[in-house]
Amino acid sequence: MADEAGMALAQRVYDRLDGDDATSAVTMALVEEGRSPRLRSMLLYRRSAPEGEVSTLIRFTEPADIEGTGLLTIDAADGASNQWIYLPAMQRVRRVDSNRKGGRFVNSDYYYEDLRDRKPSMDEHRLLGREVVDGVECDVLESIPVEAGNSVYKRRVSWIDPASHLPLRIDFFEKDPQAPSKRLRVERREQVQGYWTVMDSTLTDLGSGHQTRLTVRSIAYDRSLPERLFSSKALEDERMEREFRP
Repeated sequence: MADEAGMALAQRVYDRLDGDDATSAVTMALVEEGRSPRLRSMLLYRRSAPEGEVSTLIRFTEPADIEGTGLLTIDAADGASNQWIYLPAMQRVRRVDSNRKGGRFVNSDYYYEDLRDRKPSMDEHRLLGREVVDGVECDVLESIPVEAGNSVYKRRVSWIDPASHLPLRIDFFEKDPQAPSKRLRVERREQVQGYWTVMDSTLTDLGSGHQTRLTVRSIAYDRSLPERLFSSKALEDERMEREFRP
């Protein structure tokens, strides 16, 4: 059952100040036991419109086998989400089927759903209490989809730092609502231009032990990124995006 405290906390987390837009250079490391980490470089652009729409463009720049691959996500104010992927080998933009919420993005531990903006109203929220994570006493927040079909997860449990409103840990439950299938841990966070920012995080598949680590090499907020950057045309034509690279 949802409670008012849980709903209010979920809204505060969602409303956390993170700038009108952000541009970041990120290293993605795919880590599995017995193998050297596979490293990828990517650029991530995010723009929040005043009316509530959130747009994100991801572009891989290294290594050669993934260079140029891009993902565009447009999350409407009403919670509707649309995604398109660009694969250089195919030389065309392809829409990501909305039913592919649980599809793995470029063989990482991130699902397509994990890369979408999620409105608090899409879940029922409940405050479970307080627990310490990495020396920080966090509010523990449970979130369960209002409609089972709107998420690949049955529930999520987040450990929220009350000072920054950043989740320091999130457990994701897919098949068994009592046994998490994935866990996100924040390894490092900093204030950049006054905004609390996750600089290093690890998402672990608890079944296989496979990990995806995202490390932010640089980030800049409030650069007045234009709406045209978040279009299928810019997704397909890297020249439209290059001028905004950090």
